Amino acid sequence: MTSDPEKTAALKPLIVAALSKVFDPEIPVNIYELGLIYDILVDAASVVGIRMTLTAPGCPAAQSLPVEVKNKIAAIDGVTDAVVDIVWDPPWDRDRMSDVAKLQLGMF
Repeated sequence: MTSDPEKTAALKPLIVAALSKVFDPEIPVNIYELGLIYDILVDAASVVGIRMTLTAPGCPAAQSLPVEVKNKIAAIDGVTDAVVDIVWDPPWDRDRMSDVAKLQLGMF
C-alpha cells in the first residue's frame, strides 16, 4: 500500500478516535494507548491500512480484535475500505504503552 500523506493526515485523527474505542478484552485500556497499533496508512483511494500486533500470540482476542478494528475503521466517513495486518515483529512489550495506559494500569 502506498500512503497518500494528505489523506493520511486528514483521516488519521478520525482513525485514532475509532481505535481508541477498541479494547483488549483482558486489559481495560484501548488498543491505541496499549501500543498495539504500529502503522496507520491511507492510500489515494482512501483505503486504510492498519499494521498492528496483539499482546501475545495466544491472545484470546486474536480472531475478534482484527475484525473489530476493520469494522470500526471502515465505518468512518471518507474511508472506502480497511485492511488489517497482524504482525509479530517487533514483538509487543509494555514499553510500547503510552503514559496514559501506564497510568490507567497503575504502572507508575
